[in-house]
Amino acid sequence: MSPSMMWIVLIGTSALSFSVKMLGHSVPERWLANSRLQRINALIPISLLSALVVAQGLVVKTHVVIDHRLAGLAAALAVLFAKAPFPVVVVVAAVTSALVYHLH
Repeated sequence: MSPSMMWIVLIGTSALSFSVKMLGHSVPERWLANSRLQRINALIPISLLSALVVAQGLVVKTHVVIDHRLAGLAAALAVLFAKAPFPVVVVVAAVTSALVYHLH
């Protein structure tokens, strides 16, 4: 991609992002007070984070890969189900991933 095309894409994306943000400020408040919309909005961050975890944990470029990252993710899930505090979950996931990587 040429530098001029990158700048066009960057400026276009910035303008689109700004427009969407400004459009969000013009939504009537009564629409946002809808209980159904609030329940949906509560689930959006969870679904986005889940998609990010799957994408970063199982995919390399365009291929699905089972490797040390999946072992760390499985260990993190196991410790989460055991109601461990978040720092413990992170440490267990990192140590498990490192051990599997080292052993492989």
